[in-house]
Amino acid sequence: MKKTFLTVIIPCYNEEANLHRGVLKEVYDYLKGKSFKWEVLISDDGSSDKSREIIEEQVKKYAKFKLLANPHGGKPAALNSGLKRAKGKYVLFIDMDQSTPIRELDKLLPYTKKDYGAIIGSRGLTRKDFPLYRKLGAVVFAGFRKALILPEITDTQCGFKLFERQVVTHAFPMLEFFKVKEKITGWTVTSYDVELLYLVKKMGVKIKEVVVRWVDRDTSDSKGGGVSRYIKESRGMFAQILRVKMNQYRGLYD
Repeated sequence: MKKTFLTVIIPCYNEEANLHRGVLKEVYDYLKGKSFKWEVLISDDGSSDKSREIIEEQVKKYAKFKLLANPHGGKPAALNSGLKRAKGKYVLFIDMDQSTPIRELDKLLPYTKKDYGAIIGSRGLTRKDFPLYRKLGAVVFAGFRKALILPEITDTQCGFKLFERQVVTHAFPMLEFFKVKEKITGWTVTSYDVELLYLVKKMGVKIKEVVVRWVDRDTSDSKGGGVSRYIKESRGMFAQILRVKMNQYRGLYD
């Protein structure tokens, strides 16, 4: 029996507007043409809008799509729920809004044959489709982060990441997010990416960064938008870098 090669995990929190755009059909139309065996897990993070009902209806049309209904716990919790059920040799994290479309996976797949355990999408630093404030912020953030941790990686925050399942399932439970029991309410920026990549690197896993296309297609209105959303995200990312560096000094990752 043919083994599952790829599990796609899509976290979902109040994505009603994006779902109405037909993003799941985009994912299905791409994957149905692949020769390898795949599955899609949509991990709902306790959405308070009609996302869950919409997904339940839509997945009836798409073979090998499954909804995971979780209580609200934050994006890492939703991803972890998917990881616990994943069967693929490789696991792909993608965002529901498809700002990086799933067809960009074609750029990552060749590196699965080159001994890389983590192949991550990168929006680069020029980011031609970004507004000016995001371009400037990306340069500042990358410079600050590289000075402290993961200097060889340009973009740690792109939501388009491919991992060997055994790698990511080993690293994920070690995230500080799961050790600090904090109640999550509403849409919260949880910048786990830096710590995850640091842990993967510490395991001795080779990481490949590949430039992918990114255009903001997020039509969700539950997360805020524009400059205010970016400031909120940036605060979370800077705080995470400092936490990872402090944990490193304390020997918590040894």
